[in-house]
Amino acid sequence: MLDYNRNKNMDLAILLLRVGFGFSMLIFHGYGKLTGGPEKWTKLGESLQTFGIDFFPVFWGFLAVFAEFFCSAFIILGIFFLPATFFLSVNMIVAILFHLYLPEDSPGAGWQGASNAIEYFFAYIVLMISGPGRYKINLG
Repeated sequence: MLDYNRNKNMDLAILLLRVGFGFSMLIFHGYGKLTGGPEKWTKLGESLQTFGIDFFPVFWGFLAVFAEFFCSAFIILGIFFLPATFFLSVNMIVAILFHLYLPEDSPGAGWQGASNAIEYFFAYIVLMISGPGRYKINLG
């Protein structure tokens, strides 16, 4: 029987959550955007026009890529944990709102389109609250 106090079982569960969501975001979302370069980053940044932000699209796109790729790597390793989970949570809020603001007949519109970002958002909030657990890289 599992003892659900803060112990090795809980630290192992947090590690599995970190690695599972971290690799999923890094590989399926961040890597393609990172390797897409400035052209892809511009396209990402231009999606913020939905919220009235129409300046520096390459910068905003790169921030999304930074969160999805590099912050995911930080979460996997258990380093820079609070800022990494915060940036990814904010990135997911933007993704959720983007899907909800799409016209109804657009692919990926509405709650169904936002569901993946909602799931990631709650995972990052749980990780932000729990911290990285015992199994992490210690930087000093």
